[in-house]
Amino acid sequence: GQLVESGGDLVQPGGSLRLSCTGSGFDFSYYAMSWCRQAPGKESELVAGITNFGQYINYADSVKGRFTITRDNANNTLYLQMSSLKPEDTAVYFCARGNRYMCTSFRGQGTQVTVSS
Repeated sequence: GQLVESGGDLVQPGGSLRLSCTGSGFDFSYYAMSWCRQAPGKESELVAGITNFGQYINYADSVKGRFTITRDNANNTLYLQMSSLKPEDTAVYFCARGNRYMCTSFRGQGTQVTVSS
């Protein structure tokens, strides 16, 4: 199986962006999922996580109230809606399978989000 992210872009501070992560080759609805990010020179950071049917959701304090994680199991897709973006949100964002509190090793290649004027 694999995960493929898309939707990253260059956006101005205060702007919005929606990331997508599509899974294939496995039962997407079986797994909790997470969004993580890694900025240059920093370790990976958990951004948000969601249980397999979306019953429970968690967010990093740094994105609460600005980011929303959702999933569409019928289309094997995980989303991250980002708003009020800040320069410190600049990072490669990737999705990971299996644990809503961790950035597991089963992950996609990532998509670049750059917040800059």
